[in-house]
Amino acid sequence: MSKTRDNQLTTIARETLGLETLETRSRDSLDFHDLAVWCVKDALQRAYEAGRQSARPTKAVCPACGREIEITPVPSGK
Repeated sequence: MSKTRDNQLTTIARETLGLETLETRSRDSLDFHDLAVWCVKDALQRAYEAGRQSARPTKAVCPACGREIEITPVPSGK
């Protein structure tokens, strides 16, 4: 996994789930957490959106004019 992706996931885990780190620390009290489902849902949504925003533009052929076009993700509204 890239360093940027690791940093994004760690930030989401800290801000949304209240987790200090995503590193394994080999102690149950540090590695297992009780989390509310709405917090997990929010973290998954943030991770999904971060991945979607980092996607490279897709190239396609316009069916109307036949020219190559670039399709880029647009921010989703909450």
